[in-house]
Amino acid sequence: MLDDDAAPEHDAMGGLAGSTNDLAMDQPTSRVDRILRWVPRLLASKPHVILLIGLGVYLIILPLAGVVVSAKAELIGGNYTNVTSDISACIAAGGTLHLISQGRKRRKLEEERLRLARQTHSLLHHVYGDAARQLGHIGKPAPAGDPEAGSIAE
Repeated sequence: MLDDDAAPEHDAMGGLAGSTNDLAMDQPTSRVDRILRWVPRLLASKPHVILLIGLGVYLIILPLAGVVVSAKAELIGGNYTNVTSDISACIAAGGTLHLISQGRKRRKLEEERLRLARQTHSLLHHVYGDAARQLGHIGKPAPAGDPEAGSIAE
């Protein structure tokens, strides 16, 4: 069994075998991958949803109201199951895009919080160096010319 860290970037056939931990973060490398990345955006677009709702009205509501829709139109446009599942796919694609966007924003905020916490920690060790040494967080006091001796213990 392979670890995620040990997984090759490309499989034997030259295809991507990228990270399975966070698929939204993988950068597309091939033209096909870049094109496929637009599929959820197209599915969730307002014009596509409006088109599907119009198709649903034409193929579902009008026949219920007594309007005759040709068999050819039903064959090409699909039936009510196809139309409603297409609309559901659009909603799911839009929800997924929203979640990915929110996750990226949240990750950026968490990275900034971590950076600030590390800076604060470093400043506290600098200001209260004696207390940090007593607690064992910092090694021996640094001689005047040795900046490495007084670093934070890992």
